[in-house]
Amino acid sequence: MSHADQSDRVVPLAEQRRRHLPASAAFGWLAAGWRDFLSSPGPSLAYGLAVAFVSLAIVWGLFAMGLDYVLFPALAGFMVVGPLLAIGLYQKSRDLEAGNPVSLARMVFVRPQSGAQVWFAGAILCLLMLLWMRAAVIIYALFFGLRPFPGLDHVAQMLFTTPIGWAMLLVGTVVGGLFAAFSFAISVFGVPMMLSERVDAFTAMGTSISMVFRNLPVMIAWGAIVLVLFLISIATGLVGMIVAFPLVGHATWHAYKAIR
Repeated sequence: MSHADQSDRVVPLAEQRRRHLPASAAFGWLAAGWRDFLSSPGPSLAYGLAVAFVSLAIVWGLFAMGLDYVLFPALAGFMVVGPLLAIGLYQKSRDLEAGNPVSLARMVFVRPQSGAQVWFAGAILCLLMLLWMRAAVIIYALFFGLRPFPGLDHVAQMLFTTPIGWAMLLVGTVVGGLFAAFSFAISVFGVPMMLSERVDAFTAMGTSISMVFRNLPVMIAWGAIVLVLFLISIATGLVGMIVAFPLVGHATWHAYKAIR
């Protein structure tokens, strides 16, 4: 085949979305996100502080209303809606990339290219989170019956020292992992795409799934990095989220640009 024939060959869209990136590329996205964070860090810190404050308020509200039994599913559900909450951080990275001025106002009052489609996608993500929380309650009831939740001070002993607790942890981890994998696949690139392109929600989410599964090694590595940063945020009483959330948000934009 001649050089001209090769240049004129139509590359299938599926192959265009396969970037063959090594798993180590995920650390490059993290480094790029850190650079965006340090460039005008004030708006990013304010954004992270707001997300951490709202998260702490929700946790306090769960305890105040006696709903502490949904705390763990609610924390896990944060991973489902996180990509939507980070849309302002994508906007900052996009502005830095284009050489536009950066401001907290532009990050808060985002104008996605897809218009209201991004909020429709957000509604789908919220429904997924609610579905996961309901599934977690059902899983608890299947293993422990109608026994009242013993409280966070006794739940560890119940889960880690009894065969029923081990079985529930196994089933809950598998089911939660499926919810997390699906929500990650539809949103990690779907939300940035709706910010920067005129596309409907279902097309963006479907394209995101394709981009993730055609670049699985690097996306597994990226998902692991996000999970570790999220666990660090929880271990620090959500204080770490002030920095971790903006960092992940900025890095996700660079992941999108690298895969897209």
